Amino acid sequence: MRLATFSTGDSPRVGAVVGTSIVDLSAEVGATSMPELIIDWERLRLRVEAVISKNTDHPLSSVRLHAPVLRPGKILAIGLNYSDHCIESGLEIPKEQIWFSKASSAINGPFDPIERPAVSEQLDSECELVAVIGKRCRNVSRSRAREVIFGYCVGNDVSVRDWQLRTSQWVLGKSFDTHAPVGPWITTSDSVEPHGLDIRCLVNGEVRQSSNTRHLVFDCYAQVECLSQAMTLEPGDLLFTGTCGGVGAARRPPVWLRPGDVVRSEIGRLGAIENKVQMGSSEMRIE
Repeated sequence: MRLATFSTGDSPRVGAVVGTSIVDLSAEVGATSMPELIIDWERLRLRVEAVISKNTDHPLSSVRLHAPVLRPGKILAIGLNYSDHCIESGLEIPKEQIWFSKASSAINGPFDPIERPAVSEQLDSECELVAVIGKRCRNVSRSRAREVIFGYCVGNDVSVRDWQLRTSQWVLGKSFDTHAPVGPWITTSDSVEPHGLDIRCLVNGEVRQSSNTRHLVFDCYAQVECLSQAMTLEPGDLLFTGTCGGVGAARRPPVWLRPGDVVRSEIGRLGAIENKVQMGSSEMRIE
């Protein structure tokens, strides 16, 4: 099943994508947000299936798709998790998982613009499989990690490289506003195997990254096992599971994204997101 957050000129609501249409679920099942739907999924699933069988509310082309989870509690991302990306970065394949956070304010819609910040020209993209946590959990074994992942979507771990690398902590360079576009919807985990999906990134139609999620150094279940030993994972948390080789920073010379560039991130069976780069503002704003 494919579940999305969408709007038609009013406030965002949740829906199910069926073919080229989207079925409004908010009124029918009583969930006004994706986290509410995820938390109550076991009870609501049969009702959702019944609603889908009777309705085709809106053509997808007539709605705006938002990030499936509008404000996740946590956005966690793993670094150096494809061997070819380690090699192009001049680093050894890690023996332990390397995690950092992206601010939740970086979340962005699947087709909304991403900003090149006024403070840097070193804007880069990283196409990634994103896992969406479905159950509040702690100390989950790898063998049971599948149970706590609600589904998967496409993400772009947009990075400002000089800000990322000028200190040992990557959070600032990974957390600029608009730098976590995700979507276009969540494909529920019962309908997709996450570790055999083609993944690629195109910039202005040129393929920059191309791999398959079978090449993850630490797979999705190992990631859940590791993280849940340190913290409680909660419904709607997002895990960016790593990027493959081909990033702009590794090219010689580096190739940075510029205003006007169109970045398309694709993952087989999950869909694609596409974001145009625009210049960010340096204007002070206090609200």
